[in-house]
Amino acid sequence: MRRSTILSAVLWACVVVLAAALFGCTDYYPPHMRPLSGKMRALMAEKGMTPSQPILIRVFKSEAELEVWKQKDDGHYYLLKTYPICKYSGGLGPKQKQGDLQAPEGFYVVDRKRLNPKSHYHLSFNIGYPNAFDRSLNRTGANLMVHGQCKSRGCYAMTDPVIEEIYALAAEAFAGGQEKFQVHAFPFRMTTANLAAQTSSQWFDFWVNLKEGYDYFEVTRLEPPIAVCGKRYVFNAAFPGGDYPNPKRACPRYQKLPVVAFKPQRDQRTVAQSSLAEPLGKDIKLRVSDETPVYNMMTLGPATPDPKAQGKEKAGDKNKVAQRGSYEQ
Repeated sequence: MRRSTILSAVLWACVVVLAAALFGCTDYYPPHMRPLSGKMRALMAEKGMTPSQPILIRVFKSEAELEVWKQKDDGHYYLLKTYPICKYSGGLGPKQKQGDLQAPEGFYVVDRKRLNPKSHYHLSFNIGYPNAFDRSLNRTGANLMVHGQCKSRGCYAMTDPVIEEIYALAAEAFAGGQEKFQVHAFPFRMTTANLAAQTSSQWFDFWVNLKEGYDYFEVTRLEPPIAVCGKRYVFNAAFPGGDYPNPKRACPRYQKLPVVAFKPQRDQRTVAQSSLAEPLGKDIKLRVSDETPVYNMMTLGPATPDPKAQGKEKAGDKNKVAQRGSYEQ
C-alpha cells in the first residue's frame, strides 16, 4: 500500500513538471527559443500580418526608435511596431573606425548567420558593418550589433524583453523563407525640414545620399534596390551593358527605373500611415521636430552626370537640399 502511494506521488510529480514545461510561461525556454507572445500575435492578426512574412528594420538615432515592418501578400511593407532604443553610443554621424564608439548609419543586410543566440548581451544580431560603401571609404570596425542589456559601445542597445521580441520576429521570418532582411540606419527621420537644419554638418552630403533611399521606401513601401559606386549609394538604378558598379570607382552609365507610388487599399490606410504617428522619442523627452513630415520622391539625377553641374552651389539652404537630394512630389 505504501509503495503504491509513493509511486502515485512520483507519477503526479512527473505530470506536473511536464505540464509546466509544455504549458507554463516562456521562461522555461532559452531566450533565443522563446515564441512570440500572444499579444504580438494578436497585433499581427489585427494588422493582417503573419509571423512568417518577411521583415525590414529601420533605426533612427535622434528619435531613439527602431521600427519593424512586415511585408504583406501585396509585396509592400507595413509598419508592425516601433520600439524605443534603450541606448546607443556616440553622436549623429556614421561610424568611421574601430574604437570611435559611433553607431553605424547606412543600409545593411542581415542573414540568418548574423543572429547570435549566445551573445554576451542577452541576444543580438550583427547588422553587417562595414558594408561595401563603408569599405570603399576604408572604414574599420566589426561586430556592430542590435542587442540587449541596454549598454552600448558602438551598437544599438535594447532592453532584454525588446531584443527577445525583435529576435523572435527575425527568426520567424527566416523560418518562413526570408533569406535576409534590410536594416536602414538613419541619424534622424529624413524629412526635408530635418535635413535642411543640418546643412552646416560635415555629414550633410552623406545624409542627402541616405535620404534618397529613405524617400524610395517612403514612396513605394518596397525594399530599395541598392548598389554602391563612386563611394556613394545608388538606389533603384539599372546598369545597361552589363557594367557592374565598383564601390571605389566612378559609377558607370546607369538608368533610373520607374518609381510607382504606394497606394494602400482603403482598409489599409490607417496601418500604412501609422509611421506618421507621434514618435516614441517624445515620451522620453528627446528633441523631435513637431512638423508633420513631408516626404519627397527620390531622384538619382541624370544617368550620366554632367561635369559642368558638379561643384556648383545654389544660394539658400532649401535650394541646397533640393539640388542634392529630392524633389517635391
